[in-house]
Amino acid sequence: MNNLHAPTVPSGPTTAPVANGNATQLTIAELQRKKDVIEGELKALGGVLESHGVDMNTSLLTPDGFPRADIDVAQIRTTRARIIHLRNDWKDLMAIIEKRLHEHFASLEDTDDEPAAPVTADEPVVRDSVPETLDRPFAKINTVADNSPAAAAGLRPGDLIRNFGYVNIENHDGLKKVAECVQGNEGQSILVKVSRSSGAARPQELRLTLTPRRNWGGRGMLGCHVLPL
Repeated sequence: MNNLHAPTVPSGPTTAPVANGNATQLTIAELQRKKDVIEGELKALGGVLESHGVDMNTSLLTPDGFPRADIDVAQIRTTRARIIHLRNDWKDLMAIIEKRLHEHFASLEDTDDEPAAPVTADEPVVRDSVPETLDRPFAKINTVADNSPAAAAGLRPGDLIRNFGYVNIENHDGLKKVAECVQGNEGQSILVKVSRSSGAARPQELRLTLTPRRNWGGRGMLGCHVLPL
């Protein structure tokens, strides 16, 4: 999908299963990041349902048993199915995180019983933090309209998108997830991480805040054209 002005919600599974050997090999920081991705997507999907004026329990049939004509029944059913799928993923992931945290703190208690080695001037001090890992870019900003939400956020033509809210190279699904994120977050801030060529040896890594909105004076809710890489 090369145009984000007509967002759609695709069908099918949204994430890889988390209750498997692959997830158990991830670090706690990586598991937390996966949890944030699932929660962000659930929030966006909830926004899709809200845009139709329904929730997970709203009837999609008329009193005489026919599909309602005032709503997109097919999209709502697909969205509900994906929400159920993601909720199950979230539960499985939380179980893995809880287990890993118990193991982590148990290992800390074991090391507390051992005398700490002195830190010399030549040894680096290990800090209790994890450096951010940059995702590979999956899309490129082609054009940005003046006075648009994209322009207000600071996006420029040529910017390479690493993250768009919860969307990254692993789950963007041909940019369909970007459109879904936009649709589910109208009027709300979305964190967009971009890489921008600055003529220096290394590109700039920027964290921008984008707020999709209608009636800004142009087409769509972003005012930019995004191309997949």
